Amino acid sequence: MATRKSNTKSTAAATRDADPLFNQSLEKGLAALQAFDAAHRSLTLSDVAELAGMTKGSAQRTIHTLQKLGYVAKHPQTKRFQLQPKVIGLGFNYIAGNPLIQAANPYMAQLANASGETAHVTEPVGTDMVYVAQLLTPKFIPVLTPVGMRIPMYCTSSGRAYLSRLPAAEAKAILEASHREARTHATLTSVSAIMERIAECRHMGYAYNQEELFLGDQGIAAPIVSRSGQAVGAVHLSPPTSRWTMDEARKKLAPLVIECARAISSSLAH
Repeated sequence: MATRKSNTKSTAAATRDADPLFNQSLEKGLAALQAFDAAHRSLTLSDVAELAGMTKGSAQRTIHTLQKLGYVAKHPQTKRFQLQPKVIGLGFNYIAGNPLIQAANPYMAQLANASGETAHVTEPVGTDMVYVAQLLTPKFIPVLTPVGMRIPMYCTSSGRAYLSRLPAAEAKAILEASHREARTHATLTSVSAIMERIAECRHMGYAYNQEELFLGDQGIAAPIVSRSGQAVGAVHLSPPTSRWTMDEARKKLAPLVIECARAISSSLAH
């Protein structure tokens, strides 16, 4: 049985009150699609209703429509609903036309080649960062982080790098709105402690994370900014503890990440 909760219903209710053009049916369709994730690969109608914050009747109509459109299908044996490949097209359209990704690709290749580690670019979505580009190397990485995956800002190098380019009050508000659970024994959850790391990043030009999200995984990230100085994302490496100590990563990899972020930022059109 699904247990993940959603605040979509309360948020949307406030939006509908303020905006008469708000389309509730579209909201429900998107909420239903978002109910499926790595922990919920297949769902019953009751699961969809609970996770998407809607009645079972609404879930039935929404899933039926998505099924007719080819975005979900019912497994013939389990009778549970699953996402279909057609969903990928929604995200691909964004990636294909994203100027940040187009600008970042050649510099990510240089970063991956120089470091020997997989390079990533992420963008902000609410209190998370989402992977929008990735350049893999042959070396083993302990955690699979595919394009489209979301990670929390508060305990990741890319999130802290992005937050470091925001006004302190705005960064603090995002942290306070985050569900700051201890993902590992090393996770910082105190807003004041995280703000100290963000201030450190602002001074050094890069952020780091040492096994705060996943055991065996570390991060070195630098912010990407537009020509007007607005934070738009972050580039980062994930040096595993099997190959790097944090001291070595900060000494050898941080300069490469900073240089990559600056090059991407300079190449952005606006």
